[in-house]
Amino acid sequence: MGEHEVNNLGDEARARGFMKALLKDVNALEAMLERGLLETGKRRIGAEQEMFLVDAAGRPANRAVEIMQRLNGHPNFTHELALFNLEANLTPHTYGGACLHRMEDELRELVGIARTAAREERCEVVLTGILPTLRKSDLGLASMTPNPRYLELNAAMTRLRGGTFQFKIKGIDELEDTHDNVMLESANTSFQVHFQVDPQEFARLYNLAQAITAPVLAVAVNSPMLLGQRLWQETRVALFQQSVDARSQAHQARGLRTRVSFGDAWVQRSVLEIFREDIARFRVVIACDLEEDPMEVLAAGGIPSLKALRLHNGTVYRWNRACYGIHEGKPHLRIENRVLPSGPTILDEVSNAAFYFGLMSGLANEYDDIAHVMPFDHAKENFHAAARHGLRAQFTWVDGNVVGAPELILEQLLPRARAGLSSVGIDAADIDRYLGCIEARVERRMTGARWSLESAAAMGGKATKDQIARTLVRTAIANQLAERPLHEWEFARPEDGGDWRHSYLKVGQFMTTDLFTVHPEDVVDLAASLMDWRHIRHVPVEDSEGQLVGLVSHRSLLRLVGQGLSGDKDRAISVKDIMKRDPVFVTPDTPTLEAIETMREHRVGSLPVVDKGRLVGIITERDLITVASVLFERHLRESSQE
Repeated sequence: MGEHEVNNLGDEARARGFMKALLKDVNALEAMLERGLLETGKRRIGAEQEMFLVDAAGRPANRAVEIMQRLNGHPNFTHELALFNLEANLTPHTYGGACLHRMEDELRELVGIARTAAREERCEVVLTGILPTLRKSDLGLASMTPNPRYLELNAAMTRLRGGTFQFKIKGIDELEDTHDNVMLESANTSFQVHFQVDPQEFARLYNLAQAITAPVLAVAVNSPMLLGQRLWQETRVALFQQSVDARSQAHQARGLRTRVSFGDAWVQRSVLEIFREDIARFRVVIACDLEEDPMEVLAAGGIPSLKALRLHNGTVYRWNRACYGIHEGKPHLRIENRVLPSGPTILDEVSNAAFYFGLMSGLANEYDDIAHVMPFDHAKENFHAAARHGLRAQFTWVDGNVVGAPELILEQLLPRARAGLSSVGIDAADIDRYLGCIEARVERRMTGARWSLESAAAMGGKATKDQIARTLVRTAIANQLAERPLHEWEFARPEDGGDWRHSYLKVGQFMTTDLFTVHPEDVVDLAASLMDWRHIRHVPVEDSEGQLVGLVSHRSLLRLVGQGLSGDKDRAISVKDIMKRDPVFVTPDTPTLEAIETMREHRVGSLPVVDKGRLVGIITERDLITVASVLFERHLRESSQE
């Protein structure tokens, strides 16, 4: 997440001061490019590993502060936005020879260090794009890392937005909701790879990175579920864009680009095009103390840090981001690919990186500039097709050829990636290891997203949504610990979900969410018909905003019949005439035992489940009997095996 020592822009004078510093940084970079001060002739690769922290039940564990304390200032680790996230930064490696193997070894070492520290805090590390067990209640400010950068970023984005953040994603299911902060961003974890480039080759290599992102993503998708809903194969793409969408309604109506984007055009000549456009389009949202004048540093023969430029660049999230950095005293440019998800395993991640790096080298040898043979709109369309459909995507490739993702990867891109890695001297055994992993995945048509969705479908009739999510997390952890690549994974099974009692501790874990409701002005006959058709004894009453306003029970209908009113053909009795107003309700986080006591105390057979005034589910005596029978059966089965 970059610079952590930030401050509030405060007044307009401070904002103007930071903008002047930002413009000075751009001018200084232009001068450095003209004088040839940036490093050339050196290719390095690097990566950032983001990870989730989970408890024994596979749920988010807000233990990052304690774990960082146990890591005792380890230079490779840093906080992320949420307390249930952690980030490890890898050492830059010279591109060639055994660099990929060294990257894998370092990843394994760093994730192992994180696991050890996490276990001391009674939690575990899992590598996945979006954690299946996340709930909306996990994404509040209570889960935000208490860091000035994150707090100010949230405040600034909210001010710019002028209201709540709205998100709507359609996939197999549909998710539409609002959120009052930027914590939705923390639902994403990625494996970001870096590729250092010479300044004079930046434009053509950046364009190439844009073009190859789609096929690399298609084979790497690993984030198909969010808040219990099955959405895109790589839902991170849609979620991240919407989670930090700070555009006001006026800006949205004007079609202003979001801070998270793929871009709108090829780069023509220089990295300056990207930095200038992002300054022109996106307001400064956070600032930091600046100790240097970059032009004075240059005049004195030094290398400026360009701190203002780097900070602003860290608040604009292109999927391929241009980065300025300094390594061993030498300034350089690199391309940061942010689209790859975390997981499913370290081997799979390095394989994805190898495919990306190999294509960067192989296609750079083949095309002077990919922009000459592919319109930008095709690259952008391909990117979104990959995010939505994974290996089922259709791509419009060079010269307008339309081809399916598996055919393109197997027949055209893998051979070019092999040639590209060979051309820079990557060890032959490593090329076989990593690209062989990609090849096996494509031949099986198996991605992390497909594994999750098909595992969930197979468990659908045997487990609740909560059990399915927990089983996916626990099975993924087991496979990661076994260092088993994705193409060797078996589908998850309910019995792999660990302690089954964790799935029934709170109402939200097993409540019925597929609700049939009525409106206060509906005729009672509709409520009676729903009870008959769906074999239910309680029908919630909600208004047009989804607010719970009452409950119609089978008993109230019987009372109506007993009074002889239901047979009056000339009188249309409305639901509001017989519903129980202000019914007793619970929330998704209500403990199950507390819900049982509430039913006993109020002598009711059902409890609507309400979250912030909105009806989100219902639990009934029948649900509790089902839960009791499941727990009793499992208890007896386990007792008989002792």
